[in-house]
Amino acid sequence: MKAFQERLDTVKRFAEAELRPRAGEFEVKEEIPRSFLQRLGEQGVWGATFPAEYGGLALDPVDYGHLTEIIGKACNSVRELLTVHVSLVGESIKRWGTEEQKRRWLPKMATGETLAAFALTEPEVGSDAKAVHTSYKQKGNRFILNGRKKWISFANIADLILVIAAKGSELTAFLIEPSMPGVSITKMSGLLASNSSHLAEIHMKDVEVPDENVLGRVGGGFAYVVNTALDHGRYSIAWAGVAIAQEALEAMVTYSRTRKQGGKYICEYDGVQRMIAESSVNLRAARSLCLTAGRKRRDKHPEAMAETMMAKYFSSKMAMKVATDAVQVFGANGFSRKYPVERLFREAKVLEIIEGTSQVLQPLIAQHTLRTGYRDEGVITK
Repeated sequence: MKAFQERLDTVKRFAEAELRPRAGEFEVKEEIPRSFLQRLGEQGVWGATFPAEYGGLALDPVDYGHLTEIIGKACNSVRELLTVHVSLVGESIKRWGTEEQKRRWLPKMATGETLAAFALTEPEVGSDAKAVHTSYKQKGNRFILNGRKKWISFANIADLILVIAAKGSELTAFLIEPSMPGVSITKMSGLLASNSSHLAEIHMKDVEVPDENVLGRVGGGFAYVVNTALDHGRYSIAWAGVAIAQEALEAMVTYSRTRKQGGKYICEYDGVQRMIAESSVNLRAARSLCLTAGRKRRDKHPEAMAETMMAKYFSSKMAMKVATDAVQVFGANGFSRKYPVERLFREAKVLEIIEGTSQVLQPLIAQHTLRTGYRDEGVITK
């Protein structure tokens, strides 16, 4: 425990001193230098939840949540890589990979030598994960992939991409490398947010993938790999909401205590105090949901997945509200890149869309509650 806390303190100092000051710069330049990501790799961040035997830190879900908040509070785009690399790809390989796949990929991922991306979304396919158009066919001991993926975080600099493809109604997960013949990557830019997250489109034309690069069993891509990845991804996004909201609240408080309007500091006005109060309470509620989900995930509780969905749903909406209020407190300055709240506002919006939109999660949460919250009181008769 002491060793972990010391490592966490080291990461926090690095985030405060070197990551936060450059977050805006990364967004403007639309890139995070690979050399900078390597420095985080030296601290073990990219192998956060991987077992020690593969070079990881073996963090439990609660500790990983705290790490996600530290990184996300300083720079959401670096946190985005943490989510994709560790939660989506790393956890999927850890859970469904063969021993050979684990030993081949996880140690290099843990150091950051290999950066990973997760390719599910397509130009016409978002929330409906079962409807992917990217196809595969088997040819002896190889698979031929054709299709196109879009909105893939860090695909532009990834060394390994977990691709979900279909054969009829069956989905299968493949581990491909951008250097494979037939793979081409096109960087995306001019986005609302995540401009420094190296988002890209992936084009695959007759890409031959050996059978040892199938992750899990053929046809088990959705039931096993996709569900595993999205569950871990939602947990990481829940903590991302806490991170953005915490950063926005601190910015709001600091600005309101130093900015004067009408002869007094704006923090003295009732309207501003109401926004700060609501933001503070909602932030604490979201953190509590994340901690509850983390503990249940750590304990392998049967309610862990449902708690994670609730945490992601509430935290993402809460982050959007806090970031919006922060912009309101900053007034016209909230629209300026000179201040961080305009970026936090844009980044918060993304959380309501990725790893399951709020509208997709609502019925799932409702269905869970309808199953678990029913009380059979019998038939009332006169």
